[in-house]
Amino acid sequence: MSLFAGARRHPSAVLLVVQLLGVLIYPLTQGSPAGRIGFEIIGIVVLVLAVFSVRATPGLTWISIGLGIPAVTLSFIDVYNSSDAVVAVSAVLHAAFYFYAAYSLLRYMLSDHNVSTDELYATGATFTLVAWGFAYLYVFVQVLVPGSFIAAVAPSNDRSWMELLFLSFTTLSSTGLSDVVPVSDWGRSVVMFEQLAGLGYVAMVVSRLVGLTLSRRTT
Repeated sequence: MSLFAGARRHPSAVLLVVQLLGVLIYPLTQGSPAGRIGFEIIGIVVLVLAVFSVRATPGLTWISIGLGIPAVTLSFIDVYNSSDAVVAVSAVLHAAFYFYAAYSLLRYMLSDHNVSTDELYATGATFTLVAWGFAYLYVFVQVLVPGSFIAAVAPSNDRSWMELLFLSFTTLSSTGLSDVVPVSDWGRSVVMFEQLAGLGYVAMVVSRLVGLTLSRRTT
């Protein structure tokens, strides 16, 4: 009961933990239909948790649900009847969902000058939501312009979800490009936007929370 109560008090923490667990589990889901289904189940869990997180923010829950349901539906259609059109539309809807959830959490964090425990968790959860959103944009770009991303291993193949998510995390965290490299103009454009987003996130959000936390301790 206490665990459930803690999850209700800190939905951002639950979202962050599940997303990080997804990073560890995703490699096990690649290469088979059963794995694809498992991948989509993880995605559904993340989407549901993101909706609950949005409910605790100034964001509109109905927008999250309106984006999430068709995104999940298209993902399951893609498991059994894959096509470029389905993948592209699903990727756009997923990206829109994650970006809106990140926007809602940002509004939640910036709405006052008191830093709560859940707002600290929301800092990490927002970062991962943005990383997921850009990873889905990379999926869309890869469908739009095949060969937009190459890697040292199997450079002629389309990049997997884990490769694109890895590219997203390394770009957003400003640690430098991974072994996955954008080579098309569209791919490079999206990467540049993510680099700007990562720099702005640290400058505007993380620094603000650090400053508020330190000022609270000195007063």
